[in-house]
Amino acid sequence: MSLAFLFPGQGSQAVGMGQGLIEAFSVAREVFQEVDDALGQKLSALMKDGPEDQLTLTENAQPALMAVSVALARVLDRDFGVSMDRAAFAAGHSLGQYSALCAAGAISMSDTARLLKLRGQAMQRAVPVGEGAMASLIGPKSDLALAEAAAKAGSAAGVCVVANDNNAGNIVISGTKAGVDLAIEKAKELGARAIPLNVSAPFHSPLMQPAADEMAEALAGAGISVPVIPIVDNVTARPESDPEAIRRLLVEQVTGRVRWRESMEWMAGEGGVTRFAELGSGKVLTGMAKRIAPDAEAVALNGPEDIEAFAKTL
Repeated sequence: MSLAFLFPGQGSQAVGMGQGLIEAFSVAREVFQEVDDALGQKLSALMKDGPEDQLTLTENAQPALMAVSVALARVLDRDFGVSMDRAAFAAGHSLGQYSALCAAGAISMSDTARLLKLRGQAMQRAVPVGEGAMASLIGPKSDLALAEAAAKAGSAAGVCVVANDNNAGNIVISGTKAGVDLAIEKAKELGARAIPLNVSAPFHSPLMQPAADEMAEALAGAGISVPVIPIVDNVTARPESDPEAIRRLLVEQVTGRVRWRESMEWMAGEGGVTRFAELGSGKVLTGMAKRIAPDAEAVALNGPEDIEAFAKTL
């Protein structure tokens, strides 16, 4: 049985996430402390007690979600003897790709925390609040072709692109507010439900180019090593292990489409993965896995009980 570890992205954050881990495992407490030290802030206190509006800020949510994911990976390794290389691949959704790289030993914990803090700040700086927008196109008719058609229609009023190809029935568009608003109208004409998202910036669109430029400079000075297992990249939907390619693709990821459906299809197909384990807060990627690869097993590991039960099956 071939295994892949999955690492969630923004939107999975919740006040209280990771608390069961730090109460049960010293290595989890060490991870949270290391992130606090790297950022010079008590992010762990914000994760524990909120307020939620502060945790949801992109610059806080991104390193916080990474901390929970990496803590889970280290607990699996140190306390249950399940190292990352027990899996064939790892993949992370947007910021989750940084979590995957950190868990796989490609980027240090402190560097990952600082990079994600900067990534969140740079994304927020790139477009003034209110000028950008994102929307989720959902329902049985919401496939990539429909989303592309809606985005093309929206482009008549401004920037509009497909940002996240999550799975059939769940595709996200991003761009200027005018562009996305027009795309929503087109999507509804084509038979999709279109829901505007409560986000602070138009992620994974060309409008994020200033953030990509900031990340290029930051990543140029970051140490990146060969991960212990290949990381299936958001931009290419294929496994990558070369440090310089990883560095380049992390920059491209800021403005590029998250090709999650294709990544999952590749792992479940050519990659031979029959089991997916989501390491982090929530169960978003587990739900997607069950829709994209229904013949594979998918499980979410959120806390001590999940980890213990999972380890016993290996």
